[in-house]
Amino acid sequence: MTLIELTPLVEQYRAGLDAELMLLHRLQALSVDQRRASETGSVMEMQKSIDARDRVMATLVTVEHELKGVRQQLLKFRDYLTDMPAFQEIVALHRQAADLVADIVAVDQDSVQALKNAEHARHIAAQALEQGESTLAAYRRVVTPTLASATLVNRRG
Repeated sequence: MTLIELTPLVEQYRAGLDAELMLLHRLQALSVDQRRASETGSVMEMQKSIDARDRVMATLVTVEHELKGVRQQLLKFRDYLTDMPAFQEIVALHRQAADLVADIVAVDQDSVQALKNAEHARHIAAQALEQGESTLAAYRRVVTPTLASATLVNRRG
């Protein structure tokens, strides 16, 4: 293949990367929303961001699948493309995409940690409620003595 034949592939790949970057930016915003929802404990907001995220991820996977063949062709001729300015732009876009993915993963880890913290707090609250319930039951037994059987009434009656 010549550079002239590779140019349309480079342009097609560039367009696909631009689409992926747009989706990654949207995914980044959704991951921040999801972290906020996990920190506040808003189940409704969490579900809303999960649903939106699923849609974006499905689109991202579709775009990535469509670019796979083009990427493989470009990789075969990478040595011929390294001096091409359009190819250098693609390399820069790949770095940008990798940075976005790293940021999304970091925010997701924060979300997971917030959810773990919330789960731990709920566990402690449940233990405290159980302990309080046991203490209250013991207090109730002390304060409310059991009624003695009505033996006096039974003898006279």
